[in-house]
Amino acid sequence: MDDRQSIDLAAMLCSRLCHDMLSPVGALSNGLELLAMETDPEMRANVMQLLEQSALISTNKLKFFRLAFGAAGGFGEHVEVAEPQALIEALIADKGNITINWALAEPTLGKPAVKVLLNFAQIAIDALVRGGTLDIGAEVRDGACEIVVRAGGPKIAFDETIGKALDGSLDRSELTSRTAAAHMINLLASESGGGLQYHKGADMLVLGAVLPQGGGLIG
Repeated sequence: MDDRQSIDLAAMLCSRLCHDMLSPVGALSNGLELLAMETDPEMRANVMQLLEQSALISTNKLKFFRLAFGAAGGFGEHVEVAEPQALIEALIADKGNITINWALAEPTLGKPAVKVLLNFAQIAIDALVRGGTLDIGAEVRDGACEIVVRAGGPKIAFDETIGKALDGSLDRSELTSRTAAAHMINLLASESGGGLQYHKGADMLVLGAVLPQGGGLIG
């Protein structure tokens, strides 16, 4: 990837982060304005509750993006699986119509695998517009980390350009804030000597990755 592509990818990832953070941070700002004007104790208590919820959502999203997109310097080369598991659980905390089934066979995963796992989960959650089930599994076999994320539910929503970003067929002109994360993990998998694949049905989306242990790391 040349310097221009690197700059474009970084810009699109920043746009995605800003887009996702705008709602909870905006709610914080609005809540503070209401709190400054409101004098009724009951209303102030309601506003405080909304502020706490918005602050929690903002914190969880920042933690997610730090590990999914960034260098995550606070972690070593391997991350305990409880960390991405907690971040994904937090993403669906306000989505009562999505349930998760876990099949994580390893106590830790390398940072590249964690990035792929988190971004797969984000794509799968976005696909479950009407709710459903999220099955997330990862294991190391024959010297490679294998990751599978399956979203099952009615009316799966999946942008085909995200699929093209995952399999490496994305045209440069199609790099947007929507496709940037998928493009990033495709580069990550390719650099490590692995690969990504996906399959979409009417009520199912399956995302898979094979990442050789000790492969390259972007970010």
